Amino acid sequence: MSDDDLAILGPAAGPTTSPAPPAAGPTTGAAPEPVPEPGPAARWLPRIVVAGLVLAALNLRPAITSLGALLKEVREGLGMSGTVAGLLTSVPALCFAVFGFAAPRLARRWGPGAVVCAGMVAITVGVVVRPYAGGTPGFLAGSALALAGIAVSNVLLPVVIKTWFPDRVGPMTGVYSMALSLGTSLAAALTVPMTAALGGSWRSGLTVWALLAMLAVLPWLVVLRRRPAAAAPAPGSGAPAAAETPIRITSSPTAWALAVFFGLQATAAYITMGWMPQIFRDAGVSAGTAGVLLAVTMAVGVPLSFVLPRLASRMRHQGPLVVVLGVCGLAGYTGLWLAPAAGAWGWALLMGISNCAFPLALTMIGMRSASPAGVVKLSAFAQSVGYLISLPGPLLVGTLYQHSGGWGLPIALMVGLMVPQIAVGVLAGRNRRIEDER
Repeated sequence: MSDDDLAILGPAAGPTTSPAPPAAGPTTGAAPEPVPEPGPAARWLPRIVVAGLVLAALNLRPAITSLGALLKEVREGLGMSGTVAGLLTSVPALCFAVFGFAAPRLARRWGPGAVVCAGMVAITVGVVVRPYAGGTPGFLAGSALALAGIAVSNVLLPVVIKTWFPDRVGPMTGVYSMALSLGTSLAAALTVPMTAALGGSWRSGLTVWALLAMLAVLPWLVVLRRRPAAAAPAPGSGAPAAAETPIRITSSPTAWALAVFFGLQATAAYITMGWMPQIFRDAGVSAGTAGVLLAVTMAVGVPLSFVLPRLASRMRHQGPLVVVLGVCGLAGYTGLWLAPAAGAWGWALLMGISNCAFPLALTMIGMRSASPAGVVKLSAFAQSVGYLISLPGPLLVGTLYQHSGGWGLPIALMVGLMVPQIAVGVLAGRNRRIEDER
């Protein structure tokens, strides 16, 4: 990576490097002095970054999926209507959009590592505070704090991968996506039994996930203590000229296709995480089994999130993958409508495959730009605009559910949104780069 790219990303993300060996003297012919071996801290630092990356990714969804598993209890405990509960499931998308736009600016000021560390602290505090803040407004405020930390990490963790592991972007993106899916499924599967083990209080069942977020802070504190000095462009390097020709992301058809695709897949994902357990419970499935079914949906993404980025990076056009995932989603929604209880495990499996549109979208973001700076802008734009697009979906599902008294209309909405998701995903998967569309 160039110095100007590192300057854009911030000091906290830049890896330490060994100094170049000095040149031999022109007259003495002496051999260059040996380069000193990097110290233990320098050798271990990339491993600590990997640990921080995995732990941070594990924390990007439990604050959401743990709530989905206990949504009925939270609604009853706080006196929420179906519409307000739908608003609660829309809060993640709103926070991701608002704070996602701010992530690049925060990273330029403080460095991605510092911002991700602060994000983990925000998740910890928000998850602890929200069950005890008093009433629905306090619960929403605590959730918003946790989701703000998730939002900036959503945007910046791919940047950390690009900076620290430029030659292993595909494998590390797979590790990141796999850890994210694992955290999602663990929260869905374990929240209900842990709640029972902690005395049956939904407040305790939600708060316990703050321990995982607290653990994720530790490696980032180590990274911040060991961070190198900020990389500055060398005089005459031409970096200022590069800065004067920014990528106009809003004029790129590919960027807009990615943003809409990201938004529609996020709509499907958050409807699934927020409402799928309720669909099963209304069909007669127990609360514990409904949580496990959601966990199965999320667990399917663990291996697929590792494999899919590698497969997509070897394809010139990712459209066929978009179609396969979309067809699985259409089949899963149809099953939820016709026989939600009888075929519950099959529908959960199909929805899990469909939700792997998220790691596919992340992979396409990395492939649709030629430079790290472009990836930063494209990631922030696609995710922030995408989450704005996804805002109405969960709220509309809650409203339709409350006023229709069943799941026919909400599921019809989900099916209807899957069709344009496939269409724009095929457009976003074309072998183009945003720099070519300026």
